[in-house]
Amino acid sequence: MNPVRILKTVVLVASGIAMTMTHAQQWDRYGGPGGQQFTHLTEINAQNLQKLSLAWTYRTGDLNEGFMYKGHSFQANPVIWQGTLFLSTSANQVMAVDAASGAERWRFDAGIPRDIAYSESASRGVSLWHGESAACPHRIFLGTLTGFIHALDAETGQPCEDFGNGGKVDMREGVGDHDNLAGYYGITSPPAVAGDALIVGSAIGDNQEVASPRGIVRSLDVRSGALNWIWDPLPGGESGSANVWAPISVDMERGLAFLATSSPSPDFYGGERPGDNQYANSVVALAIDSGEVVWHQQLVHHDIWDYDVPAQPVLTSLQHKGERVDAVLVVTKTGMMYTFDRTSGSPIHAIGERRVPASDVPGEQASPSQPFSALPPLVEHQALTEDDAFGIAWFDRLSCQKTIRESRNEGIFTPPSLQGTILYPSYAGGSNWGGAAVDAERQIAVANVNQVPAIVRLIPRDDLAALAASGELDGWQVSPQRGTPYAMARKIFLSPLGLPCTRPPWGKLVAMDLQAGDILWEVPLGSIRDLAPAPVPNFDWGVPNMGGPLATASGLVVIGAAAENSLRIFDLMSGAQLWEYRLPAPAMATPMSYELDGSQYIVVAAGGHGQLGTEMGDYVMAFRLE
Repeated sequence: MNPVRILKTVVLVASGIAMTMTHAQQWDRYGGPGGQQFTHLTEINAQNLQKLSLAWTYRTGDLNEGFMYKGHSFQANPVIWQGTLFLSTSANQVMAVDAASGAERWRFDAGIPRDIAYSESASRGVSLWHGESAACPHRIFLGTLTGFIHALDAETGQPCEDFGNGGKVDMREGVGDHDNLAGYYGITSPPAVAGDALIVGSAIGDNQEVASPRGIVRSLDVRSGALNWIWDPLPGGESGSANVWAPISVDMERGLAFLATSSPSPDFYGGERPGDNQYANSVVALAIDSGEVVWHQQLVHHDIWDYDVPAQPVLTSLQHKGERVDAVLVVTKTGMMYTFDRTSGSPIHAIGERRVPASDVPGEQASPSQPFSALPPLVEHQALTEDDAFGIAWFDRLSCQKTIRESRNEGIFTPPSLQGTILYPSYAGGSNWGGAAVDAERQIAVANVNQVPAIVRLIPRDDLAALAASGELDGWQVSPQRGTPYAMARKIFLSPLGLPCTRPPWGKLVAMDLQAGDILWEVPLGSIRDLAPAPVPNFDWGVPNMGGPLATASGLVVIGAAAENSLRIFDLMSGAQLWEYRLPAPAMATPMSYELDGSQYIVVAAGGHGQLGTEMGDYVMAFRLE
């Protein structure tokens, strides 16, 4: 594969939780209990990894043939019930698979149109509900790229006819007066089940216009699909919108749902939405029964960098001042990790406001300060110097140095500019939707991060046509930002030979000691061997990554995520790599684990990422001890 393609497109691109052994083994919701991406199972450990082998492979058959846009990615995190795994594909097919053998039990196809250029083509999973009901007492819920919620009988895969209209609810109603939402409004993360309620967010196409669809969050009755309440992250008729595209976490004991909100639209110019944009880029605790805000913490003020809070909030517990505190932990695209008291929203690790660079774009009023976590950042935040430029040839490095010299480049939160601004980290992170795995007993959080800069440029609308005709914008992703004076152009910051203009590692796995408040270890994540057009030395330089880690009570970290065909296991305490398995395609999803018939399994979806230009696949792969 061509590394130029890979790296040029890399950024076009979730105590009141019962942590019992049984609960952990079930993995009955996205990310496991509390979104911790952690299992209490210990059968697989550092001493017997040489016996860990492939138990079965299931192929979905869904390789997204016929779609206009090929940027699909297989991001499924399966859930398990009664010996059956349930998962979804990016084309919104749902499969029930025997957890012991990988044999298919049933499948459902939502039948989404394939002649639409979806802004994001992903489905991270489905949700499970069990309760008293005349029909479908065991339900699977699926959100689609077309903006529908489907309810399916978990035993048969047939629609639950009493839910909505023949088994589905149209979530496009109420998001605004838009002639055509096709491809622009969808649901990419599983709805959150909160007792007999279903809490649903949405994904909205970035950078298109001020008058984008409303990013409202809704609660539905799990049996009928009837609306319980609506909450809008940007209330009061503000211009733009913010949404909740990441998975939602639920604390039933406190009656709270925890949401991670996105940047407002359009992402890179905020002149039409002055102020902090109250609930955008925030962690928000909503009352499950009413949708009222109980507390919130904004992590980016007036976002003009596409720095969403992209990952599921993790419900865990932390040691703080000699006491155990039920907490919420989040990671962000800025590479920062934040922790909050789950009840009050007060920061556990302090947050301080720091002055940041001002905007020089007419009409823009950037926030003069931004909140920084007291925990050390997982990625570099400093302004680049010409000495930081990387290149494998002298002319390669000189080109990078020239761009650094000519761009706005004052470190993190340097505002977009007319001349071009270096964003470091980029709009893909830092951390992204893969989030963090948290071992509450050891007080360690582990997250994978990207460390590749990008360049963003605002273009006066009257200049756009001439610049495009001149070829100056060739190789840039250009978005209209309708309703503002500026279009936007962005691209990954690459050398003429197609490598990042900064030194490796370009992707890392980082462990945070939450008790000490410091980084425990960090290692490069991935090698360049699968990105090169010809055999090359196996340089462990770290590569772009999407997906997340799984931590185990036996002290392991299991992760694919990197844009290479490997599943790896690391030691949780030291970061040493202990095991590697070569896959047919990159596992750019988050692994899960369960116990069945006395054996522990680790399962991961290996399907690659179309936007990153990797090898593609349709594999679900399960591992256990021989």
